[in-house]
Amino acid sequence: MKAIEVARFGGPEVLQLREVPDPVPGDGEVVVEVEAADTLWLETQVRAGRSAYFPVTPPYRPGVGVAGTVGGRRVLARLGHAGGGYATRVTFAAADLVDVPGGVGSREAAAVLHDGVTTLALLDVVKIVAGDRVLVTAAAGGMGALLVQAAKAAGATVVAAARGAAKLGALRTLGADVVVDYGVADWTDAVWEATGGLDVVLDGAGGDYGRAAFDLVVEGGRFSAHGTPAGAFATADPSVARSRGVTATGIDEVQLPPERFRAYLARALDDVAAGRLAPLIGQAFPLARAADAHAAIESRTAVGKTVLTVT
Repeated sequence: MKAIEVARFGGPEVLQLREVPDPVPGDGEVVVEVEAADTLWLETQVRAGRSAYFPVTPPYRPGVGVAGTVGGRRVLARLGHAGGGYATRVTFAAADLVDVPGGVGSREAAAVLHDGVTTLALLDVVKIVAGDRVLVTAAAGGMGALLVQAAKAAGATVVAAARGAAKLGALRTLGADVVVDYGVADWTDAVWEATGGLDVVLDGAGGDYGRAAFDLVVEGGRFSAHGTPAGAFATADPSVARSRGVTATGIDEVQLPPERFRAYLARALDDVAAGRLAPLIGQAFPLARAADAHAAIESRTAVGKTVLTVT
């Protein structure tokens, strides 16, 4: 079979396609024939050796999760950061597979394997209600696009922030009420003028973007800092948050045990099947071009979700 391997930390070029032996399932395991593989921004940091959260030592096979088949049954498998999902076949515990409902394609299933779960978990933490004014940063990413849709469905006025005309155009098609380019120096002024302040910030960007967005949250609002592409999680000043009655949460609130993860994943798949959520898949690369997929993610040229197609 074919698989991507990483022999050393480095740039996207270290993702090398290899011919390797077929996997042999252990007790309680099955072989999944992979059709599509999820990709995450965090995977690019692991590959580059910049992730302290997921210590992985080369050589390893990347790939956090896949959509595929087992004897004709369409399934999803969540593998972890050295799980080997960038491959034509993987082994996985049969009891932990999640079924993909009819009407959901393999690419769409892979696209919500992590981002759909985190989206639904965040909504349960932040509790968006009708009338809320909500800002989503990194809104044109895989999870950001889902958050825009979910917040809009909850009855919120949604401001979607991203960089560049292509991403802003995609966000308009998702139903965002206001789109803002945070590559412009006064982007927070535009958000304030459009909303008069925010009830909720869903910060998937982090860094300076998240810190600037926190200043727009009104008294009694909610601030979720769950992304780091801009450098680090945007930490709210605890004393300022307390003085304004702002509830600040982070990535820890959506670290889920396996059974809860699978429950959220089943919900996300049902939402896709019913048309309540539509993953924004901006680009799909064949397995042999995994390096190009990582390069697109890191260069911020990717719009929406990036997936690898395997069969």
